[in-house]
Amino acid sequence: MTGPNDDAVWVARCLNGDSTAFETLVRRYQQVLFTVALRLMGNVEDARDVTQNAFVRAYLKLGTYDPSRKFFSWLYRIALNEGLNARRDRRQHEPLEATFEAKAGRDPVERGETSSQVQAALMVLTREYREVIVMRYFGEMSYEEIAEVIGIPEKTVKSRLFSARQRLGEILKDRSVRS
Repeated sequence: MTGPNDDAVWVARCLNGDSTAFETLVRRYQQVLFTVALRLMGNVEDARDVTQNAFVRAYLKLGTYDPSRKFFSWLYRIALNEGLNARRDRRQHEPLEATFEAKAGRDPVERGETSSQVQAALMVLTREYREVIVMRYFGEMSYEEIAEVIGIPEKTVKSRLFSARQRLGEILKDRSVRS
């Protein structure tokens, strides 16, 4: 079982020259960061790159981490910025419509189809809406953690999440009508 300051202990060990201490943090957060990056980026290769780049950047900036805050929130913000930068730099969007249409002939109740539809719909959302949906449902973050990472009030997180869910529902409904 890990305690609330456990991550800060590992960071301190790393900063004090224990070169293996960061591996513990990577193992602890690699899967959740990858899952979030996958939902943000839309494909496995880009998600791997974003996850790896986030850990490299975090390692290089460990000295800026404030141990009075949650390490995961700090790390998540780095990963989110990496993902947004990668999307901006890529300048070309994934052919999500083609992915969606290729599977449209299959039974829409299938798990894979539902996942594909949700992923495609997520990519249509604005960055602000996609962020809160990904953090809440794929990163399993609390409203408080989301507010801390994004730097907005918790009430705004709740409002944005409500609007994002409504918009996501509209997109999914519209796409199911067209298919």
